[in-house]
Amino acid sequence: MYRNTIYSVVMASISLPRSSAGRVAALSVIAVPIGVLGALSAWVLVKLIGLLTSVALFQQVSTTPPPMSDLHPGPWLFLVAATGGLAVSVIARWVPTVRGHGIPEAMEAVVERQSVIEPATAIAKPVSATIAIGTGGPFGAEGPIVVTGSAIGSLLGQLLPVSPAERRILLACGAAAGTAGIFGTPFAAVLLPLELLLFEFSTRSLVPLFVAAAVATAIRSGLLDGGPFVPQVTFTSPHGLDLLWYVALGLVCGLLAVVICKGLFWIESGYRRLPISAFWHPIIGGLGFAAVGMVEPRVLGVGYAVIGAELAGSIAGGALLALGIAKLLAWWVALGSGTSGGTLAPLLFIGGAFGGWLGSIAVHAGVPVDPRAFALVAMAAVFGASTRAVLTAVVFMIEIVAAPTMAVPLMLATAAAAIVATSLASDSLMTEKLTRRGLRIHHHAEVDVLRSTRVSDVMSRDVVTIDAGATVAEARTVLADGPHSAYPLVAPDGRLAGMVSRSDLIADGADAAPVEQIAATDVVAVLPTASVLDALDTIVREGVEHVPVVADGCLVGICTRTDVLRARARGLNEERPAPSLRLRRS
Repeated sequence: MYRNTIYSVVMASISLPRSSAGRVAALSVIAVPIGVLGALSAWVLVKLIGLLTSVALFQQVSTTPPPMSDLHPGPWLFLVAATGGLAVSVIARWVPTVRGHGIPEAMEAVVERQSVIEPATAIAKPVSATIAIGTGGPFGAEGPIVVTGSAIGSLLGQLLPVSPAERRILLACGAAAGTAGIFGTPFAAVLLPLELLLFEFSTRSLVPLFVAAAVATAIRSGLLDGGPFVPQVTFTSPHGLDLLWYVALGLVCGLLAVVICKGLFWIESGYRRLPISAFWHPIIGGLGFAAVGMVEPRVLGVGYAVIGAELAGSIAGGALLALGIAKLLAWWVALGSGTSGGTLAPLLFIGGAFGGWLGSIAVHAGVPVDPRAFALVAMAAVFGASTRAVLTAVVFMIEIVAAPTMAVPLMLATAAAAIVATSLASDSLMTEKLTRRGLRIHHHAEVDVLRSTRVSDVMSRDVVTIDAGATVAEARTVLADGPHSAYPLVAPDGRLAGMVSRSDLIADGADAAPVEQIAATDVVAVLPTASVLDALDTIVREGVEHVPVVADGCLVGICTRTDVLRARARGLNEERPAPSLRLRRS
């Protein structure tokens, strides 16, 4: 009790600036420790995964395990994988949110719980992911570290006197810091939470995200000896009609993304129909990916080395196709079981394998393309189409291989893949689980019509008013003939003198008494140049149905709840198809 009292006093003494610029500066300062903690968390997670992988699969103690191609699997692999699944199930009994890749749960926290993530999640998610991946799970570390970073940002946002919207920004800063800490890609780290978590594109959100991602990247490269995610590869930029081959590749990748997502959803549905408790599902998933690993051990673990090999072109032809199919099967059966692990690395692995295979076929057919470039572009296209984070996908692949010359084919292929995927599947890999729970995620960054529309554009100008010098009886007559619950009092010179409500007229005042005696003179009004959002804020804050609009002290209109809805309707009308406009002759 004594400690809680001290904590309450200390936190109450902390205050942040009230101005918009001051709040941005304060959020940016808070983003610094988030960036540090996010990078350190990412480093610790990677080292723990490496250590457990070495111990569980190679029977040696090292934080840098040998490549999976050196693994000689035996029946013991089933025992290791099942043990890992059992451990994840036990942790999930304590913290159910550790199941899955984690980003949908972070999205749900943003939309449903005012960006509040429980402290237990920050601990349980990386622990469960370490166990799942370290025992051979075919996942990446990025999803769990995004959740861990998000939890760090959310916890700071719960401790400090910030608004729920600002706490959402801090949560996104944690996700950016974790991503940058894993991959060392600051721009993609900023874009990922913007596209999947933040639902806001503004200076207020961008500046703290920049700070968190930059700090995490600096920590990773300067203090934690973080080298490049994959070996750097030099590409020759395609141009002219050769770009059409990458558009065709994007269309195929869009179909592949749909297969990947719908296949996973089908597998998850199959697990839900099993006549056994969900507690046992990760164990079944472990046995499933172990079976695939017995045939192709390179599909086990994070797979970063294989991704690098795909980009370097050291794996080619049918071997790539077989590797991609094996990874897809192992990932489906593992993630569908509800165990813990990320999706980015598997999508890159699968996309690169199929892209490199298609590139090798194209070369044999005489098409002038580079199979390595096909692998790179397919990685972005499959990831972008599967998650709908298309900008993140393009920038991420440019950053990890330092290949800005590939920007155009990356953009064209990812755009084509996204068109196909959105046409054939309404939900992405990140939103299907939330849709099943009845939560629809709106990802579109668009103009807020309430913020961009002025009150003068929607207000009612023909206002029923009561003369300030009228009697209560006369005011009651106006009230009886009108539909509203309150009316403005207007002085002879047009100035707003007050507001009188129905309850005032019923409860108080003799018929001959001046209505000014019972009217409220402390009236909250808005300017005609104010936004409709400001008017709505006033209506909600004051608990009224309408707010007077005043210019130079004179009443010029009134803004009602219906007017606010009219502004919203205008925005909806702009989304509807319209007949073509003919250019007028001058």
